[in-house]
Amino acid sequence: MKLKHLSLALAAVAATGSLLGSAPAFAQAKEQFFPLLVYRTGPYAPNGTPWANGKQDYIKMINARDGGINGVKITYEECETGYATDKGVECYERLKGKTNTLFDPQSTGITFALTDKAPGDKMPLITLGYGLSASQDGGVFKWNFPLMGSYWTGADIILQHIAKKEGGWDKLKGKKIALVYHDSPFGKEPIPLIQERSKMHGFDLQLIPVTAPGVEQKAAWLQVRQSRPDYVMLWGWGVMNSTALKEAQATGYPREKMYGVWWAGAEPDVKDVGDGAKGYNALALNTSGQQPKVIQDILKYVHDKGQGTGPKDEVGSVLYTRGLIIQMFAVEAVRRAQERFGKGKVMTSEQVRWGLENLSLDQKRLDALGFSGVLRPISTSCQDHMGSTWARIHTWDGAKWNFSSDWYQADEQIIKPMVKAAADKYAGDKKLTRRTPEDCQS
Repeated sequence: MKLKHLSLALAAVAATGSLLGSAPAFAQAKEQFFPLLVYRTGPYAPNGTPWANGKQDYIKMINARDGGINGVKITYEECETGYATDKGVECYERLKGKTNTLFDPQSTGITFALTDKAPGDKMPLITLGYGLSASQDGGVFKWNFPLMGSYWTGADIILQHIAKKEGGWDKLKGKKIALVYHDSPFGKEPIPLIQERSKMHGFDLQLIPVTAPGVEQKAAWLQVRQSRPDYVMLWGWGVMNSTALKEAQATGYPREKMYGVWWAGAEPDVKDVGDGAKGYNALALNTSGQQPKVIQDILKYVHDKGQGTGPKDEVGSVLYTRGLIIQMFAVEAVRRAQERFGKGKVMTSEQVRWGLENLSLDQKRLDALGFSGVLRPISTSCQDHMGSTWARIHTWDGAKWNFSSDWYQADEQIIKPMVKAAADKYAGDKKLTRRTPEDCQS
């Protein structure tokens, strides 16, 4: 009788734990869980939504097509942040005990807040194309992975392109370049690199902050009209980007003289402006379109079965594809970890961190994954948590984006010393010591 009561009590506890979502041990025994921080609401939703949809659809496709990662099913849970740092931290705190994998904060502000927490929690952070530029230095930032580029590499590539258009770096002397930026950690992050280039090449840098979310920019563009810069660099996100293009049109500033970061170069930024955005340029980390095999597989295994997360015609758009890439890196980090720690096993966050630090996606592997032509090969290491510093420029023709440059690589001779100095300062401020060679092997 006592045994019967005990079994009933255990069943009740198990059911309660399941309902409350507080039984991570049971979940971890069977699946690789991915927390998905998103912002589908608020002024950044038009850009945040396709990004989030791409990540979720990739998980669904891997489960449907491959049966998971070497037989380990993937599960996930979204948590709405509204792009707010405090909500992002709340999502992290709520889900960190449930996950055995990693986080993609989807915000530079949230990344800054989590960077101090990640080492104690042993939780890797993927910050593809955003976050803390100094975190490229894996010797100090063991848990941060700014894959494919930082705001320093992005700013450098825009300036390289401008210099090329002008006929060389020496031709920038005396020119005016304005940075119209989101007044937040995200928008301020490229400033040190641009200031360094300004000192090197003699161009005049004008800093024009825009209060978030960026729906009111008349004062900013009045400054642009008065100073008449030769070029404008736009470091915007969400509604700020289309507003900036409309204000540029209203004040008569040529859109072909404007260059946006890769978060200001997607369909939601220009589609409502249409011909008014014609000639506008932005950085591109990846292609768009439905031709790649990975996109075709998502259409076949997810959308054609009625399992798509968002509208079918959005599949393959710039930010949707970037979401796919982020989730692909996350999955491949797990797969890489399994090669060392056991195929078919659920990986811990520490093992996934090792996988992120030892990614080696050459062209052959990218082709096998269906990403041929979508992005460049990437290879990380203990010292380099970025793995690739390449980007292109694409230009809006009024209806679609077209590539208007070859690939550029950020100048590591300038960036590496800046990264090391900033990482050393961070380590000093936080009383951290650099990782040992032995730690890099573990």
